[in-house]
Amino acid sequence: MKNIKVLGTGCAKCKNTITLINQVAEQLGVQINLEKIEDLPQIMAYGVMSTPAVVVNEQVVHKGSMPSREQIESWIKE
Repeated sequence: MKNIKVLGTGCAKCKNTITLINQVAEQLGVQINLEKIEDLPQIMAYGVMSTPAVVVNEQVVHKGSMPSREQIESWIKE
């Protein structure tokens, strides 16, 4: 099971990223553990300065914008 974290302070793009990740995982029939991190010190601990950011299995894979459906599929399928 993939552990995915969305880092962000609660902006619309952060919320939409969470929704999109859930939708893609559901469509692929893959179970994921999805967590939302809003605490700034925790976000900065990942070296992220622009959000939303996505962390998959403790590796930052995306930051600064909403990821595409194709990107999310590739993270979940790996």
